Amino acid sequence: MKRKSHGLAFFLIVMIFGVQTMFAQTRNLMPVPQQVEWQKGKVRVDSSFTVQVKGHPHPRLYKAVGRMIHRLAGRSGLFLPQSFFDPQETICHPNLLVTVKRPAAIQLNEDESYTLTVANSQIQLQAETDLGAMHGLETLLQLLSADTEGYYFPQVKINDAPRFPWRGLLIDACRHFMPMEVIKRNLDGMAAVKLNVLHWHLSEDQGFRVECKTYPRLHQLGSDGNYYTQEQIKEIIAYAADRGIRVIPEFDLPGHATSWLVGYPELASAPGPYKIERNWGVFNPTFNPTIEATYTFLDGFFKEMAALFPDAYIHIGGDENNGKQWNANPQIQLFMKTHHLEDNHALQSYFNNRLLKILTKYGKKMVGWDEILHKDMPTNIVIQSWRGRDSMIKAAQQGYQTILSNGYYIDLIQPTDYHYLNDPAPQDLPVTPDQRSLILGGEATMWAEMVSPETVDSRIWPRTAAIAERLWSAGEVRDVDDMYRRLETVSFHLEELGLTHEKNYDMLLRRLTGNRNISALKTLVDVIEPVRIYNRNRLRKQFAYTPLTRVVDAARPDAAVARKFRKQVDNYVAAKNSNLELEEQIRLQLQLWADNDGNLQPIIDVSPVLFEIRQLSQNLSAVARIGLEALTYRKNPKVRPSNWAQKSLVILEQAAKPQAQTNLMIVSAVKKLAGVGEN
Repeated sequence: MKRKSHGLAFFLIVMIFGVQTMFAQTRNLMPVPQQVEWQKGKVRVDSSFTVQVKGHPHPRLYKAVGRMIHRLAGRSGLFLPQSFFDPQETICHPNLLVTVKRPAAIQLNEDESYTLTVANSQIQLQAETDLGAMHGLETLLQLLSADTEGYYFPQVKINDAPRFPWRGLLIDACRHFMPMEVIKRNLDGMAAVKLNVLHWHLSEDQGFRVECKTYPRLHQLGSDGNYYTQEQIKEIIAYAADRGIRVIPEFDLPGHATSWLVGYPELASAPGPYKIERNWGVFNPTFNPTIEATYTFLDGFFKEMAALFPDAYIHIGGDENNGKQWNANPQIQLFMKTHHLEDNHALQSYFNNRLLKILTKYGKKMVGWDEILHKDMPTNIVIQSWRGRDSMIKAAQQGYQTILSNGYYIDLIQPTDYHYLNDPAPQDLPVTPDQRSLILGGEATMWAEMVSPETVDSRIWPRTAAIAERLWSAGEVRDVDDMYRRLETVSFHLEELGLTHEKNYDMLLRRLTGNRNISALKTLVDVIEPVRIYNRNRLRKQFAYTPLTRVVDAARPDAAVARKFRKQVDNYVAAKNSNLELEEQIRLQLQLWADNDGNLQPIIDVSPVLFEIRQLSQNLSAVARIGLEALTYRKNPKVRPSNWAQKSLVILEQAAKPQAQTNLMIVSAVKKLAGVGEN
């Protein structure tokens, strides 16, 4: 066997040492705490493990401790004595002592800090509020480890607090309705990674999703019967509050308003009738901002919603008003001229100011997408930036509080590291310290055009855990490889909360094969991803009733098998072909893919829903064969045919094109192996 060079040996030592060092610092913690001091030693966990709470917490903490004990028992299989946590029970020598100074308010800027000390004498969790204590319980669960002797917590001292106070997830329940169980299990996932805002998108062209007693035609005619009753809304708000999560509703207007206008067409800027939209895109129906009936209606509506939703903030949308109805309405044009409103943006600002007065009257603060940013708007509103970072920066520079969603659009199927490295407030941001303090945080956004209750979790998780870390941890925490390492463990643990991002994968594949052997299909789908950004609807028109049970729906963002293969190839090429162990791993993987088409085609033949991936399967095998040839030719370039690179590039370029609205994610790595098509 050929001896590895000293340079390669050094490269491997540095790589291994770096991974071990990072693991020693972060373990499986996500988000990474602000300060961690690891100690030597282990605190064993056995069937005598008990918890005691002292101080003055909100009663929600007792429920959180009960859930933590249940999860600890479930994860370890231990028969713990506190099957139901009773705060009145006195434990003489508890293994975990939780001390809280005061109950928290579920509001922006509440204290969420905690200190966690794991020592032989006792595990102590101390916090100003029960919110901080609940975050500390999640960190403690992430610390649980195992060895040949059993389960244990490593000895450590952690001081922790969030970097940003607003750490959110938007769930769109309008394009496709999301039942109660979807919202609840995702709230559990949010709490596990220390997110604290559920932004609930509740009105849209495709549906109005809240029972409204003042104007019942909103939900009766605008929802197809799929809406949340007010009792269900209260149940979700209480469920979220028990997990330290604020619920902010969004009622989108003046645009994206079709479902409002189905029942109340007299408020529109053009004559009705209107019907619920079944397509995706930006549509014309818009509230008429020039008639008093609009504001009388909205006053009654928001009076009811302000009483239903306790949070201080209500989101009014304000995005993507194309202005076509306003431009075509002579009365609106005359109104604009009379009131010296120079364009539609100014008219929308007039509307927003009127709406702001209504919200203020009912004790609420306005949040809106960055289209509401206008010189005529007061600075007591919050700007949510989605079209670009510039609007967030501009808002902060002008004195507005702001949150970032640009770069966190998880429905666009972008890779985890893209979101992870997207920092709301990096050091080089062109703002003053006072302006920087106006950047409240950020929100991941799960728009629902292309998801169903079966698939939505796979688009949210586990990538949103990485976004949660970006919003909680110090800006210096940016090691992508370590993030991916920890994310695998976090994703696995999220399953115990009922999230379906992992388990529904095999279920969808079984459905696609008609309950036949899924191994060959899984081998293919493991290395494909849905097309990114908005290309899925461009490649094949989708509607509200389009099935979401195809291969593109089973395929997941940031396909881990393909990503790891690309990393292997990068390392192999960097080592100049001399890492024989890595070469063998790559060869075995390529051989599996090369052989896969022969196993998958018989399944495709009897599963018509799979006909669309026939070429995709063939492409995987063809690309893999080129990769196998490339390994040979890298070692012995003299035997490579003169036209091999040119012919291979043609095949690879063809395989890189979308098939069945998916992309084959190993093509770039094989190009690198083959030394073709590289920029």
